[in-house]
Amino acid sequence: MTGNLDKNVVEGFGDEWTRFDQTGLSASELEAMFDNYFSIFPWDALPPHAVGFDLGCGSGRWARLVAPRVGKLHLIDPSAALDVARRNLAGADNCDNCEFHLAGVENIPLEDGSCDFGYSLGVLHHVPDTPAGIRACVDKLKPGAPFLVYLYYRFDNRPVWFRALWRVSDIFRRGISRLPHGARFAISQVIALLIYWPLARAAKIAERSGMNVERMPLSQYRDNSFYTMRTDALDRFGTRLEKRFTRAEIAAMMDDAGLGDIIFSDSSFWTAVGYKRREL
Repeated sequence: MTGNLDKNVVEGFGDEWTRFDQTGLSASELEAMFDNYFSIFPWDALPPHAVGFDLGCGSGRWARLVAPRVGKLHLIDPSAALDVARRNLAGADNCDNCEFHLAGVENIPLEDGSCDFGYSLGVLHHVPDTPAGIRACVDKLKPGAPFLVYLYYRFDNRPVWFRALWRVSDIFRRGISRLPHGARFAISQVIALLIYWPLARAAKIAERSGMNVERMPLSQYRDNSFYTMRTDALDRFGTRLEKRFTRAEIAAMMDDAGLGDIIFSDSSFWTAVGYKRREL
């Protein structure tokens, strides 16, 4: 562990995004996932030719849709995924404004107060000090600039039985994530096939019959491809360091980092956007 970075986690994500570079993801599914996260992002509030950053860019899947809307986008990742992002965006439309940085949240290579926006989706719950990670991102923003973040939630809006089921799955994650990369991958793919796919499809069938499926395990994957399930199964069970937060804890961390006017998404738990307070 070095600074606010876990070497095993970084290597794991480099392996994940190399195996799942997202070229197997359809444009329609990518756009649906993007809209789910960015539905609360204030695009209209950005200045012309806005400059911002994607912290923990992974394969560059979000950057592919953000870059055409802004002036410059800095993609930051400490893992081998950065090379995947570079390849993916090399042939993408209107993505020649991307700049790539091999770095983590503990050493973001941008000037403080230099960015018009930033986002970090599904990343900062995998660093040793999440509050410090949020503060480091906010430091790079100009006053009034928005920051979008998605963190794993602690199922504070779920029933007791759901939380108990997650605790059982987490026991398996702790063991699987310590295996060699090849074994992690193989086991995660079995989980995707035998657990993710059947439960997601059962939720889809139940929804078509008129049932409310929001509380069904893995119902959030009912409209996703098997490729996404395979990716997320590796993401979920192959990562050693995972933290989870309640909505109140996320709001408190964002507030402590200097963000105000915090808004949470109604569709993506827990995704939130806040604006750097001008008095800081």
